[in-house]
Amino acid sequence: MRHTNSVFHDILKLVPWAAFDRLVDEYGTDEAARRFTTRNQFLVLVFAQLGGASSLREVEAVMASHQARLYHVGAKAPKRSTFADANRNRDPRVFSKLFEHRLAASPRGLRRKMGEVVRLIDSTSLRLAGAGAQWARFSSAVFGAKAHVLYDPDLGRPVYHAVTAANVNDITAAKPMPIDPGATYVFDLGYYDFSWWAQLDGAGCRLVTRFKANTPLREAKAMPLAEGSDVLSDHIGFLPARQGNKRKNPMREAVGEIAVETETGKRLRILTNDLDAPAQEIAGLYKRRWQIELFFRVMKQTLRITKFVGRSENAVRIQIAVALIVHLRLRMLQKITKDGPGFLELVRLVRANLMHRKDPTRLRKPPPPPARLSPTATELGHDMNRTAVAQGRPAAH
Repeated sequence: MRHTNSVFHDILKLVPWAAFDRLVDEYGTDEAARRFTTRNQFLVLVFAQLGGASSLREVEAVMASHQARLYHVGAKAPKRSTFADANRNRDPRVFSKLFEHRLAASPRGLRRKMGEVVRLIDSTSLRLAGAGAQWARFSSAVFGAKAHVLYDPDLGRPVYHAVTAANVNDITAAKPMPIDPGATYVFDLGYYDFSWWAQLDGAGCRLVTRFKANTPLREAKAMPLAEGSDVLSDHIGFLPARQGNKRKNPMREAVGEIAVETETGKRLRILTNDLDAPAQEIAGLYKRRWQIELFFRVMKQTLRITKFVGRSENAVRIQIAVALIVHLRLRMLQKITKDGPGFLELVRLVRANLMHRKDPTRLRKPPPPPARLSPTATELGHDMNRTAVAQGRPAAH
């Protein structure tokens, strides 16, 4: 009878363990480890994400109940205090660098040229409470963190992330983000900084964002609209010489302003430095910004980035990095699965079958019936006795 691994076991085969071990050596996270190594910690975190565990006690209890099968993947149920200490003290760069490694190794088939690459930038707030959350104090009684993400809507995945306290402005977290020369960057009002826009413009990037209501467009010149376009207006002009009262605006080149109306009747002013693209194309690019909002919603619905098993800065950084790694693994599994479930359905199926011995690419289908084994001598003897009794003969002993 063919052996079948658990779903958890097969998903772990997608992890680049050689790269993981190199990162552990580079950052020395196992130097003080006695039994609970960085790999043990990672396995527990992945199990918690896939299984939907939301507390240290739940992680410990559920993993202990599956210890026989976890043994085959090198995982073990952690002691709560040991797991909490590892999340609080271990270098989170092991996990964030592993996420970056997987991005570098992913296929680039959709990227025919850099001018077609789109980057969506946004952040999502994460509520924290309890011991260890003091680093993320937002007010006297509120604690929170932010996950800042650079998202590729064509590949359906994040390509960069950072974690800060909730009181850090979005633009402050955006400035250290890597810039891909020639790419298109789409973002909202949280990234309203003329000097940063000039930096993107200087790298040959196309930017699409919102005008604030009180920002005038100087020397505006109206442009003709394409027939049948739902764009309200299209103008070319110049930004103010200063942003606020003190900061001089380094962005001297002309920009475009496109006005559109949302489904709710709200009028939006969209800014771009691309004066050649049709106004309808720019409006469509800004509309794609909602794809990162959908990504955040999916992450919060399917993976544990709203309930943390540790609330220290280190623990939150580690858990968000692992959640993004798990997201990549599930997207990879979705591509190779044979019955094509949607992403949310796949997550539910993986969660329900995590420790079952099933092919993770066929979770929708029932397992095949067990092969009939050859009868043993004892079973043959019982059959002969039943036959003898039925024929009125004495049974053999």
